[in-house]
Amino acid sequence: MIYQIKIQGLKVFGYHGVLPHETQYGQDFYFDCVFEVAAESDDELSATVSYATVADKIEEIAKTKTFQLIESLARELLVSIMALDSRILGARITVHKPSAPLTQEFQDVSVSVGGGTLEN
Repeated sequence: MIYQIKIQGLKVFGYHGVLPHETQYGQDFYFDCVFEVAAESDDELSATVSYATVADKIEEIAKTKTFQLIESLARELLVSIMALDSRILGARITVHKPSAPLTQEFQDVSVSVGGGTLEN
């Protein structure tokens, strides 16, 4: 069976951006991840890919690496998640930057990238 698993609104503090204050002081980023898994129908964690493992990978990369562009962050996350387990058939990552340095009033800035069965 193929299951679609979603993580929405994962909050991670990171140091991503082009402007000096973004990389010095950091800000909150939010991540959405959808991934498709070819999994067994057994009621066992080993029969699928744990969403906790995926969330941990997102947090690890967003906290320990620095990117100027959220596009580059999204691409790195996608590649890393696709490599976690051969049962992951596709993934889509959205990086939200609600404190982006814009002078206009806005709700959110985000970028999405997909691969495998969920390619853009």
